Amino acid sequence: MSHIEDRLNALGLALPPPMQAPDGMVFPFQFVRLVGNRALISGHAPQNADGSISRPLGKVGREVTPEQGYAAARLTGLAVLGSLQRALGDLDRITAWVRIFGMVNSAPGFNRQPTVINGCSDLILELFGPEVGAHSRSAVGMAELPFNIPVEIEGEVEFKPGA
Repeated sequence: MSHIEDRLNALGLALPPPMQAPDGMVFPFQFVRLVGNRALISGHAPQNADGSISRPLGKVGREVTPEQGYAAARLTGLAVLGSLQRALGDLDRITAWVRIFGMVNSAPGFNRQPTVINGCSDLILELFGPEVGAHSRSAVGMAELPFNIPVEIEGEVEFKPGA
């Protein structure tokens, strides 16, 4: 078992399977695209353990509290890690988190998007430490997100060649 998997287990966390597309929806793209030694991560949603989109849905600052938004960003981070594990085979291959771009489905007047996206950033730093886990980041508010999810996160990591 890898170092990162050991840390996930110690925290009682599990990576979800691939996201289940809502009825009638097709995803005509890769959730992780490997280019050289970089993995480009498509936008991910918060997921339940079975791969379905987690609840609550709605706008942070209206139907979703900032605390629930933080939890959704943490679940989204786990979804990202699940996709990276499937693409790379081993999360220990990640040598640097390059960037995280967090989008928050925001109610009018809500301006605490960075606090919400900290749910993902805190998870990455907790698992990978301050050197590998350090990343650049944006946290922005959006008028709408797909399927009314509260958070969507994309990013990029650098990785070492496989054995």
